[in-house]
Amino acid sequence: MFKLNIVSAASLACLATLAIPAFAQQQLERVEITGSAIKRIDAETAVPVTVIRMTDLKAQGVSTVEQIMSTLSAVQMTQTTSQQVGAGTGGAAFADLRGIGSNKTLVLLNGRRIANNAIDGAAPDLNMIPFAAIERVEVLRDGASSLYGTDAIGGVINFITRKDYRGGTLTIGVDLPQKNGGEGRTANLGFGFGDLSTQGFNVFGFVDLTKTDPIGGLDRPFNARFPGGLSPTPFPANYYQNGDVTANPAAPACNNPTFLVPVDGSSCQIATAAFVDYTTRTDRKSAMLRGAVKLGENHTLTAEWFTTSNDSVSRIAPVPYGTLWMNRVRPDGSLNPYFPGNPGAITPGFAINPNYTVANMNPRPGIALQPGFIIVKWRALAGGSRTNESQNDQQRLLLSLDGTLGNWDYQVGAAVNENKIKENVTGYSDGDKIAKAMLNGLINPFGPQNAAGDAAVNDALLGGNLQNHKGRVSTLDGRISRELGDWFGTGTKAALAIGTEFRHEDFRSAANAPVAALLVASTGVDPNSLSEGKRDVYAVYSELNVPLTKQLDVTAALRYDKYSDFGNTVNPKFAVRYQPMKNLLLRGSFSTGFRAPSLYELNASQAYTNTGTVSDPVNCPDGKNPIPGKSKALNCSVQFQRLTGGNLDLKPEKAKNLTFGVVFEPTADVSLGVDFWAIRQKETISALSENTVLGDHQTFAQYIKRNQNGDLSIDGFSCPGTDCGYLDLRQQNLGGTNARGIDLSLQWRLKLGGAGDLSLGMNSTYVNKYEYQDFRAGPWNQNVGVYSGSAPIFRWQHAATARWKMGAWSLGAVGHYKSSYVDQDPENRVSAYTTIDAYASFEANNQMSFTLGVNNLFDRDPPYSNQGEVFQANYDPRFADPTGRKFYARATLKF
Repeated sequence: MFKLNIVSAASLACLATLAIPAFAQQQLERVEITGSAIKRIDAETAVPVTVIRMTDLKAQGVSTVEQIMSTLSAVQMTQTTSQQVGAGTGGAAFADLRGIGSNKTLVLLNGRRIANNAIDGAAPDLNMIPFAAIERVEVLRDGASSLYGTDAIGGVINFITRKDYRGGTLTIGVDLPQKNGGEGRTANLGFGFGDLSTQGFNVFGFVDLTKTDPIGGLDRPFNARFPGGLSPTPFPANYYQNGDVTANPAAPACNNPTFLVPVDGSSCQIATAAFVDYTTRTDRKSAMLRGAVKLGENHTLTAEWFTTSNDSVSRIAPVPYGTLWMNRVRPDGSLNPYFPGNPGAITPGFAINPNYTVANMNPRPGIALQPGFIIVKWRALAGGSRTNESQNDQQRLLLSLDGTLGNWDYQVGAAVNENKIKENVTGYSDGDKIAKAMLNGLINPFGPQNAAGDAAVNDALLGGNLQNHKGRVSTLDGRISRELGDWFGTGTKAALAIGTEFRHEDFRSAANAPVAALLVASTGVDPNSLSEGKRDVYAVYSELNVPLTKQLDVTAALRYDKYSDFGNTVNPKFAVRYQPMKNLLLRGSFSTGFRAPSLYELNASQAYTNTGTVSDPVNCPDGKNPIPGKSKALNCSVQFQRLTGGNLDLKPEKAKNLTFGVVFEPTADVSLGVDFWAIRQKETISALSENTVLGDHQTFAQYIKRNQNGDLSIDGFSCPGTDCGYLDLRQQNLGGTNARGIDLSLQWRLKLGGAGDLSLGMNSTYVNKYEYQDFRAGPWNQNVGVYSGSAPIFRWQHAATARWKMGAWSLGAVGHYKSSYVDQDPENRVSAYTTIDAYASFEANNQMSFTLGVNNLFDRDPPYSNQGEVFQANYDPRFADPTGRKFYARATLKF
């Protein structure tokens, strides 16, 4: 497949009324643009680059890097900060250009890599980038492995900070949602001194502080649209013996105030969404310090350091216990007061067999079962919500030297990048203590606890440091470029760039064994899990630009990468730029790309964890009724065990990119752009999903590992071991992905005479094809406008801006649109999502300015979605904001 690329300066206008015109750009010095290694006077290259100015975004109330990404029509966010809730992501948010995966979008800071999120090595965490220091963002909407190497299949996002700064600035802000929760406070301070051009040095720094309150599961009324997050482990508890009948004392109405929902007339489920945070509590601090000094006329030495600390806290429902046992008689010989049918206890919901036994009467040490016991599925509401706190710290130290030697521009640099994440938990409990207390009649699973029950629950409560992750990337790089000669008499010289890079990567992810061992039943974290790996990467690359005529030039680039752990790869790129007349530009490119398997995908330890709620296709073929001899409670609508982990035999993902388009400026104030893009990818690295394996259990029989009884296990106590039945869902190279679409852009500037100036902007992305395979040589799944796999692909995304400025006053509005799609529940269609933001700014003088605004002006609720990919229910937090109408204010003082 190819890639031609024709992009507009209207594309360069993107969302925020961009400041780089398409063809009239003039520079007094050679500059480097994302997507090219050649410094040049003409900033318009043969690749599509969208430039976003931070001054515009800050006026719109944007206060995080994650929010920047959500405004780009070419980005399909598939992980936001909210996925910290229930998933332990470190509060990370990832960019995902074209929706082909965040690990295929390369994120740079000032043109160089930063460390990936240490939990899984997937991609850099956007929240770790120092927001206050950013001057602009350049988004290359094109593959770029020929220049940058791995990960640049979907494109490149380059966050560019200020290069020098003098004076001081202080900005404070507040965000106030109209409804409860989600309040935010921001403050950033900048300072700088020294003039690099006249004094030969400059030093500056920025500090940014952001605090945001959580939005709880009951803080928004749309939580009641549907009882989301249904679990068969409620309070009061469900109980059974052989699984043919499951009972609950609240059945059949199940209208108990603990958010119960009827199931089959005899048992209940609990709607856990009421306990789940919509958004996390965050406390983010970042700082950047940069110093530059002139070494003679033509050389500059720069030192740059940034650090970010993000503390993210989220809450989910209290601990569920899917398999507890209860005896009729306590160890002291007295009757268990909570056993159904005993004096003072609940009335049994079915005829309890006093002689009921199982083959293995004592499943764990210290457990002494009596004939006639019952099995209890209980949620420990008395212990309170489970809380996960991720302490996420990142830093980078960079030393660079750049300048001119003879006719060559050069740049060399050395950097050390590090990301460390510490995961702490509270509100969990020791499963062995709970099991023994339940068995011995201390805990009441069907009602309030007495003093002894409260003491047993509190004694079992546990918390502490659960897991620790660390990733480090050390780099050395160098690049030279120069103009050659005017080989074809065009009046413009050919140009050449040559570069090299060395990169050492290592990571370590480990459970804190003493805590994890006690919590394995409720967290799924293997106490013995240890994932670690390291590798070296060497690369050389070159880029050559040759003008063939005054209107036509071509660019060729080639990069060779050698990895110490899987081999080497070569990736070329060819681009054409044709400008037949002053107001018309045509350009395009074709390239190949790759993504190396991450160290985590290669080396992750083997671990058992829960699937989503599914049914055994053999033992419960219709999802409701088990086959004779099998238990409904163990086979129908339950969570089985799955084995996850790395694979040392993984190969790189490979891709081909094609882009082409046209930019037209009918007048000096109007820019129109149309860009076609296409990506063909193969050898996708992923794990088979449980739905794929169980949905075609004959094809995927090799991945279904049943125990000696022909069953799959439903709790972590069984795995690993001879009684463990599980799904083998470890990483492997699977099928391919084909995607193509069109980017549209418009910018229109109107001078209104004495009434000021008006700027209108629009950028849109239309996806007409997105298909993927679940496995090698498998059928193609259509994903455009359909929730397939783990997410939908939006057919249309729009971002529109309008800004009027007159003197010291500015008024603006921003509109965002995502088209509708068929939900994960195919009976539901998620409606289109449109929000409008508005703001007003006033510059009192050269030192003071104020901005007042409102996001989601019309208080649009997130559209209803019945998805099960993330913990939040009733909507999809990756694509919609639960905050509702939010007012914000910003004040800036320069000194």
